[in-house]
Amino acid sequence: MRQKQALAVMMSGANVFLTGAPGAGKTYVLNEFVKRAERAGKRVAVTASTGIAATHLGGTTIHSWSGLGILDALNDYDLERLGDSDKLAKRYNAVDTLVIDEVSMLHGYRLDMVSQLAKLLRGSDAPFGGMQVILVGDLFQLPPVSRGRSDFEFVHLSTAWAELDLQVCYITEQHRQADEDGLLDLLEAMRKNNFTERHRLLLVERLEEQPASHTPVTRLYAHNVDVESINQHHLGILPTDVRTYHMVTKGNKPKVETLMKSVLAPEVLELKVGAEVMFVANNFQEGFVNGSRGQVIDFEGDTPVVALTAGRIIKVQQHSWSLSEDGRVRAEVAQLPLRLAWAITIHKSQGLSLDAAEIDLSRAFTPGMGYVALSRVRSLDGLYLKGINGQALRMHPQIHTLDAELRRSSTNLANVTDDIADEVFTAADASAEPTGFDPILFEQLKAWRLRRAKADNVAPYMIAHNTTLMAVASVKPATPGQLLAMPGFGKSKVEKYADDILKLIKLNDVS
Repeated sequence: MRQKQALAVMMSGANVFLTGAPGAGKTYVLNEFVKRAERAGKRVAVTASTGIAATHLGGTTIHSWSGLGILDALNDYDLERLGDSDKLAKRYNAVDTLVIDEVSMLHGYRLDMVSQLAKLLRGSDAPFGGMQVILVGDLFQLPPVSRGRSDFEFVHLSTAWAELDLQVCYITEQHRQADEDGLLDLLEAMRKNNFTERHRLLLVERLEEQPASHTPVTRLYAHNVDVESINQHHLGILPTDVRTYHMVTKGNKPKVETLMKSVLAPEVLELKVGAEVMFVANNFQEGFVNGSRGQVIDFEGDTPVVALTAGRIIKVQQHSWSLSEDGRVRAEVAQLPLRLAWAITIHKSQGLSLDAAEIDLSRAFTPGMGYVALSRVRSLDGLYLKGINGQALRMHPQIHTLDAELRRSSTNLANVTDDIADEVFTAADASAEPTGFDPILFEQLKAWRLRRAKADNVAPYMIAHNTTLMAVASVKPATPGQLLAMPGFGKSKVEKYADDILKLIKLNDVS
């Protein structure tokens, strides 16, 4: 399917799974869709399964946006607590379209949880409470593995995935690499289970290549133990003084242990000036998210100063993570939200595009691991292969079967879908003032407010401020959910006044 065909399907309002090989332009199509949808008046929430992917989109993680955080299940107490949150109710009802990027790395049960909570907060049994849902990703990427289990939690096997009745947009264009060196052909052969001797020889040639000493490369390894060894080695050879930071914990011991396993911050963190680091928490106000990369450039007292690769300078403060039950914090841990990052695991590399990478696949242990690692680089010239085993070139057989079904579904859809038209903008479009405010409705709303205030024996401003009524007269919400999404309206006010306001809007439109 062509990119413009995919855009046409997404703009139709259908629930979509946007997929394709690395370099096919999924992120480009997604960004173009968001711009077009917002220009068309749609309210779009852009999220991703990981912090690294979220930074590429200018969004947030689905865990943070959804309000689920580190929860692995929703019990009755969780549903009551989250369902009573005005903040979450506003967030969910203020969205027409929910985007989740890198969806392959999301547990299937977690997608079910988001849909369950959306149904509750939006008051609808439709999938995700009736939001349009755009899922983006490549199912050949490594899926998450549940702790204590060896099986995968494939997201496409979830109940929510089935309920969405997704339209498949499988993009087949390529834009990342010109494929002068054969990398795209090699990756496509792995996807189609057609790996030949010619492809093997391409990788053998890269086994003999070593990066120049002055060339900065990201090192990818299959196992955490290798990553830790590399990071400690590089930290050790830095000539600067080491600073040590210990995690602080409090609360129920088993729950503290559970929480420590859920966060990526190490129990003991050693830093030096010159250390390569990665942030492992979100703090949008400070300018970093889980996955942001940088280097320690100084210490102010005990506070490390980190320069992000994007240029921002951050004085890193302690971050806390907590686990609550029954309205009380049961466990809490605090640590600097950093870990060393000269080397990272292949799992953590998903969502990255690298100019150069040193990759060790000699200890690859699961299908798809080699594909993920090799697809991180933009060309074979940037690949420095330290080792490879037979497992590294294997893909999960279930995904091979699914991929064939996705391609067929997308081809059938492409056969009946035209390219979306290019958007044309004029000087008048750029300078046009926003319209929609209805002054007659505004006066009617003020008159209603005065009557209701007298009947309830309260001050008019306690029902709604003028700015709130002006917003209602501009947007003209048609449902209680749309009213709840507006500033100035919580759940209690919507329960009290929605019928009056919506009836007034409807009568005004008719007249």
